[in-house]
Formats: sequence, structure tokens, C-alpha cells
Amino acid sequence: MEKPAPTKYSIHPLLKNRWSPVCFDDSKLVEPEKIGSLLEAASWAPSCFNEQPWRFLVASKDNPEEYEKLFSCIVEANQKWVKNVPLLMIAVAKLNFSRNNKPNRHAFHDVGLALGNLTVQAEFMGLRVHQMGGFDPEKTKEIYDIPDGFEAITAVAIGYQANPQDFSPELQQRDKAPRSRKPFNEIVFRNNWGNNDSSLI
Repeated sequence: MEKPAPTKYSIHPLLKNRWSPVCFDDSKLVEPEKIGSLLEAASWAPSCFNEQPWRFLVASKDNPEEYEKLFSCIVEANQKWVKNVPLLMIAVAKLNFSRNNKPNRHAFHDVGLALGNLTVQAEFMGLRVHQMGGFDPEKTKEIYDIPDGFEAITAVAIGYQANPQDFSPELQQRDKAPRSRKPFNEIVFRNNWGNNDSSLI
């Protein structure tokens, strides 16, 4: 199922065709080589002072014990569809710079860049990615023994897309819903805050 973004301006097909489904094929694992490529792509994202503040907890369904541990960190509402996802991750940010231990206020931004790289790489390889805030950071910290100075910030579902017709009406509706984005006049300003960029509307 494809849902290309209804863009006004031309963008790369990998970006245009990227979206976040909830219907995943639970019969097909993500190949180890592809997992390696995803993490490689993430690791080459830019970061402030090249700090590379990202860390990734990873669990694949071919290791049930490891998978259940990470799955238990996902909130119940998301577990309804995440149970079909073959590869789960939780992204963690290192909050202070290694060089001077001062707070790195760019850490979350840089982890986001790494996940952006990972998402585009996934799209290129025929995988889908669904990032979510619906997980329990405190539970994650506890059961994974995440040290102080690090914070779990987002969960990531990765796998092969399935046909929505094979899922519940609720999940079908979510995957078939049209895509949209805020117009430029809400997000693009020139000269002063709130001064809409009329040349790009």
C-alpha cells in the first residue's frame, strides 16, 4: 500500500513515499544485514561537536526473550499493533557532552537526525518505520539499567508493511487515513515571528 505525500513542491521519492503504518507483516523478520544498514545510516548523522549522542536498544522477534523485554516498555494502546512488528528499538540520548560534561541541549535534536537517516534508509530498502512516543521511559530505564545522564526518548517499530485488509477495522482505518501537513503559512515566517511567507503559500 502506497500513500505518497500530496506535496506542492517536488521532493525526493523516498521522502514523498515515507509514512508510518500500523499494519506490519509478522511473518517476515528484518534481515540482519538490513538491521546493520539501518544502524550504519543512523550512525552517520550529523551531530553537535560530533558528539553522536544516540544509543539504540534493539530487539528482534527471532530472540523472543529479548523482544518481550523491549515490547513490555510499549504502552498498551500501541501494543495492539506493535505485537506484529518484527524489529523494535528504543532511542536513547546522552544528555551531556563527553568532552566537558556540560549539558548538550542539542542531544534530542541529534538523535532525531539519526532516526531520520535510519527512516530514509529503511524506505530505500523496502521497510517501513513507525516512531512513537507511546512507551514507558522510566520502565525502560529500570529494566535496561540505563545509567544517569542518558534518557530514553522514543520507540521505533520497523518491519515490512502488510495489507491492511488482514487487520481489524480500527487498524485498517488508521492505515487508510489520508496524510496531511500544516500549510507553510503556519510554519514559515520571514522578518518577524508570525509574518507569513506569502511567496511560498
